Amino acid sequence: MGNLVVVGVDGSSMSLAAVEAAADAAVRRGARLRVVHADVPVKPRHTVPDPASRTLVDAAAAHALEVVPGVVVTKAVVRGDVVHVLEAESAEADLIVVGSRGMGGIKGLLLGSTPVSLAARSHCPVMTVREEHRSSAAAGPVVLGVDGSPDSDQAVDVAFAEAARRHAELVAVHAWQPDKAAPGTGPESADRLLAQVIAGRADTYPDVVARRDVVEGTEREVLLEASKAAQLLVVGARGRSAIAGLFLGSVSQAVMTHAHCPVVTVRGTA
Repeated sequence: MGNLVVVGVDGSSMSLAAVEAAADAAVRRGARLRVVHADVPVKPRHTVPDPASRTLVDAAAAHALEVVPGVVVTKAVVRGDVVHVLEAESAEADLIVVGSRGMGGIKGLLLGSTPVSLAARSHCPVMTVREEHRSSAAAGPVVLGVDGSPDSDQAVDVAFAEAARRHAELVAVHAWQPDKAAPGTGPESADRLLAQVIAGRADTYPDVVARRDVVEGTEREVLLEASKAAQLLVVGARGRSAIAGLFLGSVSQAVMTHAHCPVVTVRGTA
């Protein structure tokens, strides 16, 4: 990793919200911010970048400096499909930030399944941001979704690091459904899982105040509800596919789209 935060921009108001979150994340890390626009050729052999793409990325970089004056910003227009461009960018980044949806049309490069596809392929954690998230940037705890999967375990380290940077409380949440619990398991075993998660990072992050919360309900319902009071939600990708890295778990997809705060999705290989 290169002490770098990358943000993908597409000209939408939502991508400007992503720029604000990315600039904040870069300053917290002492990292550089790279503003990237993927310029998709209208014709397969058309190799000259659209002049509007340069204007777009210049405006996004200027916006980053307006909201976070101390951030070090570089910018680039890269030819190619947005998922492949940002996947390549993620190989050198500590974090990649995108809007959870785009505008549609030619500028709508982050529309639809693109954030989901990126989160399933990225080499680093992916933060998704909606315009409505601006008010949640500095309030509430960092919420961590824990389910015991390998991706969830990777997400623990990311969540503790984010809580430390933000000087925020960390809340480790596990969703428990009585009708789906295996014989001999219950909320007590879920609480033990959370206790192990917290204890395992206490020495590394001694200043992070962490608490655990076992909540009855589906993962989707529980995490979306928890996101209402959070400044950030961290989850593991937990995709299941015969071809590794192509699919994202349904819970991860749901929170990326509907959470009330920015979401960081972490793959086990990230």
